Amino acid sequence: YVGFLRKALKEAGLDHVPVISFNIAGLEENPGFTLTAPMLKRIVRGTIYGDLLARLFYRTRPYEQEKGASLKLLDHLAQYCLEHLNNGSRRIFSRMVHDMTDAFAAVPCFERAKPRVGMVGEILLKYHPGANNHAADIIEAEGGEAVPTDIANFLLYSLYDKVFAARYLSGKRMEGIKNRFFIWWIERMRNEVRAALARHPVFGEMPHISELAGMAKDIVGLGHQTGEGWLLTAEMVSFIREGVPNILCMQPFACLPNHCTGKGVIKELKRRYPLSNVAPVDYDPGASEVNQLNRIKLMMAVAHKNMRKN
Repeated sequence: YVGFLRKALKEAGLDHVPVISFNIAGLEENPGFTLTAPMLKRIVRGTIYGDLLARLFYRTRPYEQEKGASLKLLDHLAQYCLEHLNNGSRRIFSRMVHDMTDAFAAVPCFERAKPRVGMVGEILLKYHPGANNHAADIIEAEGGEAVPTDIANFLLYSLYDKVFAARYLSGKRMEGIKNRFFIWWIERMRNEVRAALARHPVFGEMPHISELAGMAKDIVGLGHQTGEGWLLTAEMVSFIREGVPNILCMQPFACLPNHCTGKGVIKELKRRYPLSNVAPVDYDPGASEVNQLNRIKLMMAVAHKNMRKN
């Protein structure tokens, strides 16, 4: 993606704009840029704020009694986060997390009784509406509820991979120790979110990264560390166990890791969870948008049928 970004900037006459690659694998150096501890804290907290807002928003919007109330609240709270992101106080962070959860819980809603659809897959596709052709909106238009995953999971998965590599592969021991500390530090912050969600169970739970690893390891090995790797399988299992049996698995055409740990495990998921309804959808510039739409509509038809049975 960094290469594509630089190419796009160059073609736009903006090749003087630097592109900083923040990646745990250390694939690129960024001369002149130093990641400080306060900056890292803001990045992680900003990620947690975004994950929480997405969870609350998509759980509320399909059921809101006043059309547009959820989006209005989302915009207000996003600005609220920006204003307080520079404050390093843990007390402020905790208060904001609880305030945001309480605010969405107070939105008047109809009964939450629509098929829930977990959105998993390649990291750009599952989060960027422009890349997935607004899949969440399509799901809602078809009478369902889109359920996003947490971006923090991908960050934690990347850290966990180094711990696994240090223990079982050729990874460095000190790198494993360092990454265990970072996992503990991030999960400690996410515990504030877990406390807020516990007061409003309608918004679901947030598994620890080690719990997600445990969900995947009986299906795929944790040595699958390319792309979304074992995390993709883990998130599908997590959704099914949480009562979200319908899953949209989005993958770039011919993305081998995604085909192995996404499309490749559907048969086993169906064997273990007979009511699971997983629809793999390829996204590619040469792929027809109509085909993607039809795949989602077919999945939603099955989801509605299964819901009526139960």
